Amino acid sequence: MTPDRFQLQRVLGTTERAVRFAMKPLAGMGFPLRAPTTPRGVIVPDQPDTLGAAYDTEWARRPVATISRSLIVNGPLRLAVGVLTRPRVSGLDRLSALENGDDTMPVVFAANHESHLDTAILIHAIPRCWRRELVVAAAADYFFDRRWKAASASLALNAVPIDRHQTGRRSAETFRGLLDDGYSILIYPEGGRSPDGWAQEFRGGAAYLAQRAGAPIIPIYLEGSGAIWGKGARRFVPGRTQVVFGEPIMPDADMSSRKVAARLGSDVARLADEATSSWWEATQRFARGSTPSLSGPETTSWRRSWALHERRRRTKSGRPRPRPEWPHLS
Repeated sequence: MTPDRFQLQRVLGTTERAVRFAMKPLAGMGFPLRAPTTPRGVIVPDQPDTLGAAYDTEWARRPVATISRSLIVNGPLRLAVGVLTRPRVSGLDRLSALENGDDTMPVVFAANHESHLDTAILIHAIPRCWRRELVVAAAADYFFDRRWKAASASLALNAVPIDRHQTGRRSAETFRGLLDDGYSILIYPEGGRSPDGWAQEFRGGAAYLAQRAGAPIIPIYLEGSGAIWGKGARRFVPGRTQVVFGEPIMPDADMSSRKVAARLGSDVARLADEATSSWWEATQRFARGSTPSLSGPETTSWRRSWALHERRRRTKSGRPRPRPEWPHLS
């Protein structure tokens, strides 16, 4: 052992002994410096869970949090959206019948989901009359599994936890109360990000919430964010995105949530077709029942990747990249 390392060990040992000596008077002290002890035979009831779907987000809608969120959304978030995604928005004229200044009725925005960037993009694409009082339905098991994540999502995005596997009574009552209070909701009916860029099956949660509150559903198609920062990606690749708003869907109390979800999925597929061609061509195919599937072709993975590249090329979205090559068969 070298003299320098020997001297270092002596210094560390002396420091450790000094700390132990200083903390010795506190060793015998109990509560509140230590957790209270429990007498034998006493059963301590379990503490209620305050994370996940049980996380209370009411504090994030109070004045101080609202002002802080406005600074975040209109500052660094807007800058990041403009630099990384450069969104192009269309279809806002379809929402004019619902806009009425300060008396604009709350709605449910339902969009396909490709990336964690989607929420930031849509917050800035949604008209200001709804953006001011907009809450985001976020997965309780992902964004609210840790206290710091829950607080960050609630403050920055006004996120509210929802069980993406099933819409329970508690979540339904929470969102219904928010709609009754004048808040609009942004929700992703797929329940999670697309693993390959193609949409997954739309679940009935958004339809169920809208029916319970009697609120219109606004279908939204978002293209390009998955290529910029998709599921599993480790870095951002700046590119272009496209956001298309559709005609409002007025929920019918006589229709099941599954039927409303199916209509929502078909309307978003129509918007995707419109983004890759034109309104007239998409309308004709929709009338014939030949709208391309939003979930992509049922074929091999490389063919699905090729078809996705062609769709993004036609919408001029995503990121610059070489054309996929045909697989080498040997």
